[in-house]
Amino acid sequence: MNADKLQKLQAQVRIGGKGTPRRKVKKTVNKAGSGDDRKLSAALTKLNVQPIAGVDEVNMFKDDGKVIHFANPRVSAAANANTFAIHGRSTEKELAELIPGILNQLGPDSMAALKKLAESFQQAQGGEAAGADDDEIPDLVESFDKAEVEDKAEATEEKKEESA
Repeated sequence: MNADKLQKLQAQVRIGGKGTPRRKVKKTVNKAGSGDDRKLSAALTKLNVQPIAGVDEVNMFKDDGKVIHFANPRVSAAANANTFAIHGRSTEKELAELIPGILNQLGPDSMAALKKLAESFQQAQGGEAAGADDDEIPDLVESFDKAEVEDKAEATEEKKEESA
C-alpha cells in the first residue's frame, strides 16, 4: 500500500460521532467521613462536648523526648467529663524543633518557671549520675509481710510502754 492511501483511510475512520452510543462519565463522590469518625462524633455528642475556638496548635509531650504536634486542630471539650478531643493531622517531631516556637509564645512569668524547671531537670540528671540521691531511697526489705509484722509488733510495744 501507498503511504498516501493509508493516510486517507486513517482520515476516514471515525471513532465516535454520529450513530455511535455515548457513554456517560460517572461522577466521583467524596465521602464526608469514615465509619470511625461517625462513631467518635456519636460518642462525643453523648458527652456534650463543646467546640473550643481559637486554638492554633496543640503539642503533646512524650516520655521519649518526642512531641506529637497538631497544627490548626479542631478542639472540643466537655468540662463535666474532664474530656478533651483533638481532631486534625498530627506529626511527630523532636522537642528541639519546637522549642523556638514555644519560647516565643511564653511571657516573662512562664519563662522564669521554665528556667526553674530546666535547672531542676539538670540537677536531677546530674544527681542520678553522681549517686547523690541514693541516701534518700530506703533499702528494700526481703519480704513485705515480715516487715509489716515487725512494724505492728513495734507499735504494740510502744503502746504498752505508754500505758505503763
